[in-house]
Amino acid sequence: MKTQNLISIAQFCEHYTIPASFIAALKEYELIEIVETNNEDYIKITHITEVEKMIRLHYELNINLEGVDVIYNLLNQVDSLKKEITHLQNKLHFYEHF
Repeated sequence: MKTQNLISIAQFCEHYTIPASFIAALKEYELIEIVETNNEDYIKITHITEVEKMIRLHYELNINLEGVDVIYNLLNQVDSLKKEITHLQNKLHFYEHF
């Protein structure tokens, strides 16, 4: 598999000065997906922003991993509900013109 859209976990952890065990814990909580290629673990580049948020929650706000899991899932639900509201508002505006 190509590693073009991936960043190695070792490189990521070194850059953010976090232990690799934190990334393993995020995987255990099913908060991130780890891709294994050539006997090395990688994170998709598109997930870096999400992992950065989890790092801030855990290390800067001292929220344990269970709390990070809950917060992350709630934030995803809020985003989903916002999209649904926008979709329904657009539908409503469409039918108001009839």
